[in-house]
Amino acid sequence: MSNTFAPKPGDRNIRVPRLKPSIVEVSQETRRGSYSISVTRLLHGFGVMILVGTLLLMLPISSQTGSATPLVNALFTATSAVCVTGLVVVDTATYFSLFGQMVIALLIQLGGFGYMTSATMFLLALRRKIRFSDRLLIADSMGIKRPGGVVRLVRRIALFTLIVEGIGAIILFSHFITTNPTGTAVWKSIFHSISAFNNAGFDLEGKFQSLLGYQTDVTVVLTIAFLIILGGLGYTVLQNVAVTRRWSRLQLDTKLVIGVTGTLLAFGTMALLLTEFDNSSTIGSLPLPYKFLNAFFHAVTPRTAGFATVDVGKMIPVSLVITIMLMFIGGASGSTAGGIKVNTFGLLVATIISTIRGNERPMAFGKEFRTSDIYQALTLIILSVGLIAVVVLLMTFTENFDFIRIVFEIVSAFGTVGLSTGITPELSTAGRLIITVTMFLGRVGPLTTAFSIAQSRHVRAYRYSSESVRIG
Repeated sequence: MSNTFAPKPGDRNIRVPRLKPSIVEVSQETRRGSYSISVTRLLHGFGVMILVGTLLLMLPISSQTGSATPLVNALFTATSAVCVTGLVVVDTATYFSLFGQMVIALLIQLGGFGYMTSATMFLLALRRKIRFSDRLLIADSMGIKRPGGVVRLVRRIALFTLIVEGIGAIILFSHFITTNPTGTAVWKSIFHSISAFNNAGFDLEGKFQSLLGYQTDVTVVLTIAFLIILGGLGYTVLQNVAVTRRWSRLQLDTKLVIGVTGTLLAFGTMALLLTEFDNSSTIGSLPLPYKFLNAFFHAVTPRTAGFATVDVGKMIPVSLVITIMLMFIGGASGSTAGGIKVNTFGLLVATIISTIRGNERPMAFGKEFRTSDIYQALTLIILSVGLIAVVVLLMTFTENFDFIRIVFEIVSAFGTVGLSTGITPELSTAGRLIITVTMFLGRVGPLTTAFSIAQSRHVRAYRYSSESVRIG
């Protein structure tokens, strides 16, 4: 049977248009995204906590002299506490009364939990239902991708925090009771345990000395150090380790946190031990075991706690640079620590290594990274460096200190560390306000702040054509 519709010699194909061509316009309207609203609520939440803390610290009852605290000093202290930084312009032990110290401890605890976690615990205490939008916001604030089970997670974090802080306080009390009255020993133990676990760095030793009097006290130094480490790792990482118990089954995020944290602690300990080994103003005059102890502690505390067992202002410049690097990186995402986070640092280092090796898909520990995560990590670091550069420029105009000390102070504020070379109490009013803003931005994160300022995201239903760009 012949095919009737088969083409024959001389046939021509003619296309007859039956429909008029239509033009589809792709709108680029800006819509208010839920993520922007969430971020705004986070910023407002931290702002409210700082405002309330400022007003409480300004009250005459908050100072030992019974006089009102100046606004700038109260604002600086409240911001430092809520942002779990530890930088102080007045001595916490000798300036503030017991009431003022209790306000600071409460601000540290709430700031360590984070605004949304603190608000959720308050609503749970009132037996209020947590809305789905709030669950999304809690997940965002903790760096969790999915909102499922976040309320249960908040309960566990609160319980875990209280247990660890309680154990830390008991250990510290067993030492403080030997040199202090019972009431003083109890309060110092509780305050320092809260401050250490939340990576705050506030202390009640007086005279801006931090823990300099405990250089050879293994119990106090190691207890504070391990409280800092646990707080800096974060509950989700510790939970993943406790539940999985096998390295091969750990989440990629957990492996990055543990791997980078261990590497930085080892690097920081050995680097500071070598650079400060002969410095009689820091660890040079100590026996070798105590040199290791203090070098280890000062590799831990930039993670971002702010406690010090040596006079940071007397460290040699290279040690200050090493400390600046550690402060900039900080601790784990979703923990009480600040900085750009070890997750971000580890992801970018792994990406660089993969690129050098010629891998088109960056990976670590047998898992590939999401492209969006790499973009966000790179954006975060660029914004952070840009913020620090701008603040350094401003501070060079307002303050008359050595450049390295200014950079150290600013990175300490940005990383919510609290370490200082001793210039904090001598800052001008303008300098104190600049550091206050830096602490706030360092706590909420430059990337989060940028999204909040933008208040919107552009949704595109198309892609542009691509071209190559010469690199290097």
